[in-house]
Amino acid sequence: MEIKPSTALRNQYNELSDYCKRTGEPIFLTKNGEGDGVYMSIETYNRQQKETELMVRILEVELARIHGAKDFTVQELDENLKKILGI
Repeated sequence: MEIKPSTALRNQYNELSDYCKRTGEPIFLTKNGEGDGVYMSIETYNRQQKETELMVRILEVELARIHGAKDFTVQELDENLKKILGI
């Protein structure tokens, strides 16, 4: 995890961008010594969004199952997850 002052984004953009792309890690930005924002690569952002969407969907399915919805076999679940992930 990297923590940098917000001015680093302006002054060292290329280096910060390369770091985020290379490591997949975000950089936390500070302003006047306090947390202010986060910079990350678009690839990392998109991956995190997809992971969040998948987790929400899994929770929805689990709640539905608890409340009496149809159960799925492992094969059915695997096929559905592949569709969601686009694999």
